[in-house]
Amino acid sequence: METQNKSQKRNRIIYWIFTLWMALGMVSTAIVQLMKNKDELANFTNLGYPAYLMTIIGVWKILGVVAVLIPKFPLLKEWAYAGFFFVMSGALISHLIIGDTFGRTFPALLLLVLVIISWYFRPADRKISVNSH
Repeated sequence: METQNKSQKRNRIIYWIFTLWMALGMVSTAIVQLMKNKDELANFTNLGYPAYLMTIIGVWKILGVVAVLIPKFPLLKEWAYAGFFFVMSGALISHLIIGDTFGRTFPALLLLVLVIISWYFRPADRKISVNSH
């Protein structure tokens, strides 16, 4: 029993460290996107995406962070994690397809890994419970 409690505590610590790091990364990149930062605009257009997509993704990132951090609403959290996964895997694949350097590809990879770790270690009260009948 004590080992299980230690494991749960360790998992909760891992969850919060990676979730807060992910949230910081999502919010900071969202702000840069919403401000139409010239470097980020150049990055988006270099990937072949229209500038207006920055606003859409920036708003979604902020809403996703709110969904992940607030208590309750496990289904909403699943949708937020799925959105983060699709956006960051899409960004990573886009950078790889155009042959970007590791330095330009790494932020997308890092955020994707943070999303996966945060999702994996989320506590039971942040998961959808499946009731079998």
